[in-house]
Amino acid sequence: MHINSHFSVGIIFASILNYFYSFSLFEFAFIVLFSFICDLDVFFAKYAINHNHRMLISHSIIPGFLMILFGIIINWPVLAFSGVAYSIHVIIDTLDWGTNFFYFQKKQIGLKLLISKEEFENLPKYLSEFKKAESFFDTKYYSSKVNLGIEAILFILMFVFIILFAFQYIFIITLYFIGLFFHLTRHLKLKRIESK
Repeated sequence: MHINSHFSVGIIFASILNYFYSFSLFEFAFIVLFSFICDLDVFFAKYAINHNHRMLISHSIIPGFLMILFGIIINWPVLAFSGVAYSIHVIIDTLDWGTNFFYFQKKQIGLKLLISKEEFENLPKYLSEFKKAESFFDTKYYSSKVNLGIEAILFILMFVFIILFAFQYIFIITLYFIGLFFHLTRHLKLKRIESK
């Protein structure tokens, strides 16, 4: 799932919690930040197995679990909730391509709904059919109507939940469009490269 969709999930989660906890702006933003921050590990992909950022420890359940544990120990619910938001991100990512969920296995697990077993087992062959390897994943992502439908539903739910439970923080939604712009620009660039 794209970073803007994880952001939507973070807004939904933080908004529901805000109804019960009346967060400050810092606390609300902190939870939302940890709903998508692990995708920034893409900048460290060169250190990952097969340059796949989802094989890094940051895309495992370990950081989220430690945040939850530490939040409970120091009695700061916001940190524990941020750990839950982080963990939700990792769990969601097991659905599309899979993640190195337990890390120490060094194995990508999950339903991997956007890639067939045959494609996954023979990935180099499929990647070689494209001028840029990432075009394979981009094409699979944008050709999935279910995936795009989920993104649209999350976008709508994000607005509904923040209006109902955290209206004072609605301006934070502007960050969603930065993530969306990044992904759409990248998508169009890859399409141009592949069509030449």
